Amino acid sequence: MNRFPAFIDLKTCKTIIIGGGAAALSKARLVVDAGAEPLLIWPEIDAATCAELSGSACLIKATPVRADLAGAALVFVAVDDAVDAEHWAGVARASGALVNVVDRPELCDFTTPSIIDRGRLTIAVSSDGAAPVLVKRLRADIEALLPAKAGALAEFAGRYRSAVKAKLNAADRRDFWEAFFNGPIAALVLRGDERAAHEVMLETINRPWSGQDGVVHIVGAGPGDPDLLTIKALRLLQNADVILYDRLVSDEILALARRDAGRIYVGKAKAAHAVAQADIEKTMIALAREGKNVVRLKGGDPFIFGRGGEELEAMRAAGIAVFVTPGITAATGCAAAAGMALTHRDHAQAVTFVTGHAKGDAEPDLDWAALAALKNTLVVYMGVTTAEKISSQLIAHGRGPATPVAIIENGARANQKIIKGALSDIGALVEAGEITGPALLVIGEVAALADGETLLGLSTEQRRVA
Repeated sequence: MNRFPAFIDLKTCKTIIIGGGAAALSKARLVVDAGAEPLLIWPEIDAATCAELSGSACLIKATPVRADLAGAALVFVAVDDAVDAEHWAGVARASGALVNVVDRPELCDFTTPSIIDRGRLTIAVSSDGAAPVLVKRLRADIEALLPAKAGALAEFAGRYRSAVKAKLNAADRRDFWEAFFNGPIAALVLRGDERAAHEVMLETINRPWSGQDGVVHIVGAGPGDPDLLTIKALRLLQNADVILYDRLVSDEILALARRDAGRIYVGKAKAAHAVAQADIEKTMIALAREGKNVVRLKGGDPFIFGRGGEELEAMRAAGIAVFVTPGITAATGCAAAAGMALTHRDHAQAVTFVTGHAKGDAEPDLDWAALAALKNTLVVYMGVTTAEKISSQLIAHGRGPATPVAIIENGARANQKIIKGALSDIGALVEAGEITGPALLVIGEVAALADGETLLGLSTEQRRVA
């Protein structure tokens, strides 16, 4: 560490900016944002600078003199001429001030970092002037991971510090705040529901401390590509105490979780359930009651054929705080990966999502006549094993046998496979393409636009060979 980082209350300091151009204005903005009123002095001050700082800074159009710098704590030198910059840096330092010279790190006593401002929460990133472009990128990365209401959460916690200190002994206070920032109260604040957060907070601190219940987050992991994970989902993964995940969650996404987070596999496949749904819900409830921050990680979006609604109801019935984070559903993720629009002005004015997997081993009970009559894009989730039944029913109810179809297996992943053909050939396409993994059936004119291998007429070819 070449420089000592510190946060200074500029409202109690005399701060001077020497210069009148764009660089001086940039430094003045930082000082004003910190709640201070800087003195900006230089013979020529840009009109734009004067207009912006009117009322928030003291502007003097004159050559500085040593007396102007008397008592200054910080001096920013923002002038173009190198000789002037070095001269005024020396004068300011001799006056007892700490000096920052724009673009001259060798003359600086302190540097201004890249700042992320969330009200009471401030994050500063600096490379000591060695790599400003790297700092800019790091700031963007941190901004992306930081909750939008992180500052509100810090402000909220600050309001209750004294109350918590009065109610709890020192040993319990640390546990309380650990549970607070990982628990339902913080989740309510971050969601923007501070009224509910205050109610729960007051109830919590006014009862005997015996620990807090945890929280459950039902999170969509998207179609499998870690780059398609939402920022909020990534943040929740990295804060989770324990993760319950299904078979559609990729290893690359799990690798983004906190290293010491517990991982419980609860994957289900057709007719081969690893863990019963009721047992999954019981486990989530039990972990939350232990005070854990629980993430139930589900492939795609938890509310689109993901049974997320059932889990949400179970948590609410048990009195567990629960929040839902949507994910990119398989249909949109796979369509994008295949270069295929699900709706298209020339081919499809609507899209319908259905499941090809009914409860137990039953065939899907769908309104085939309505689906066939739509003539728009039909996306079938979990339809591989019932593909021939789906095809025959749609054709029987009026959908054309030559309607294009695309079968997308492991969409948006490195091992993605896309094959195309006709609706009448769909069963043969599944067999010839050796489709065994998670796959979507896309039925409709847009399927012809998908990237992938075209196998039109495949079933006819196979019958001829047989």
